[in-house]
Amino acid sequence: MGNRSYEPGTVDTRWLGVVMHTAFFLLLGGALARFVLRHPGEPRTPWIIALCVVLAVLQLLGPRTGDAGSRPTRRHSAWLALVVVVWMVLVVLAPSFAWCAVPLFYTGLRTLPARAALVLVVVLTAFVVAAQLELAGRFDPNLVLAPPAVAALATAVFLQMERHTARQRVLIDDLIRTRHELAASERREGTLAERQRLSMEIHDTLAQGLSSQQMLLQAADRVWDSEPDKARAHVRTAASVAAHNLAEARRFVHDLAPADLARGGGLDQALRALAARESGAEFTVRVHIDDDGRLPQLPDRVQSALLRIAQGALANVREHAAATHAAVTLTLLDDEVVLDATDDGHGFDPAGLPDSPGAERGHGLPAMRARLRALGGSLTVDSAPGEGTVLSAAVPLEAPR
Repeated sequence: MGNRSYEPGTVDTRWLGVVMHTAFFLLLGGALARFVLRHPGEPRTPWIIALCVVLAVLQLLGPRTGDAGSRPTRRHSAWLALVVVVWMVLVVLAPSFAWCAVPLFYTGLRTLPARAALVLVVVLTAFVVAAQLELAGRFDPNLVLAPPAVAALATAVFLQMERHTARQRVLIDDLIRTRHELAASERREGTLAERQRLSMEIHDTLAQGLSSQQMLLQAADRVWDSEPDKARAHVRTAASVAAHNLAEARRFVHDLAPADLARGGGLDQALRALAARESGAEFTVRVHIDDDGRLPQLPDRVQSALLRIAQGALANVREHAAATHAAVTLTLLDDEVVLDATDDGHGFDPAGLPDSPGAERGHGLPAMRARLRALGGSLTVDSAPGEGTVLSAAVPLEAPR
């Protein structure tokens, strides 16, 4: 639909053009056969045959007004005038050719402007009436009224089809424009979604890794002279974090799973590897899995989201909670999977968080909410000053079939 050109009276009336084109030759042939059979040996017969041949050739060489993309031109109008003149001469010589006017009605309406076409229809109708009265040899009211009625009906049907086709073209144009606008809107939404994805990935990988490296290097700098062994251990840990971050960066650029999941150990092993990286002399993280052995059945995107949420939660604990212990618990229920992250830090008042996730300070909680929202899940934060924090992420699961 998007690659075709729709003009009033073109594609929708193609079939009518073919019918009228065929009807013209049938009527012309029928009138010629009638004349030859009823007037054998007439002196005017050669002229009648010659004019029929000329009219047939003109019809064959003329523009196909029913074809898509044809537009009336002066050449078309001149061609139609020649056809009408030849037809009129034929009608004068043999009135039985009058009914060839029916296809000419259609051709005139398709070729001429509206007023000129209506004038042509009136002229053609008058010739038909005169020809029919001459053939009858007497006055017949039916012959006077029937041709105008047929002409009026044909003209009304054609004009109605033109209006319908014009409305259809407007509707198609509107649909095409709407489709283009929708495609542009989807591209914009896709761009925004990709930006959000990248911001979350950067926050959960590169930003957190750089923060860890900064803290480790600062700790190494403080004890560089007094405890060189401890300082070197901090530097080695920072180098390990940098290597892991490099792997994460390469993977999220290619929209792959987190590096820990890509190693093939599953979400439980990925959480334990995360806990091992986050744990140190002053901060320890333990992991508990309660899944009854069903964890590998989780969809990849759910496992990836839960691992990212765990990374974000532990990053928040390390940077803001001043905690010494944290725990990550993964519980797989019949209808949902729940990830809990708890710590013994100084806590905070959750009522101080704005209702809008986008208004929360930093990117950690908004990123978690966005990931869970994409999976139909929810995030709750339970904390109080001096009592630590419990962060709970729940993702619904499809019922087994």
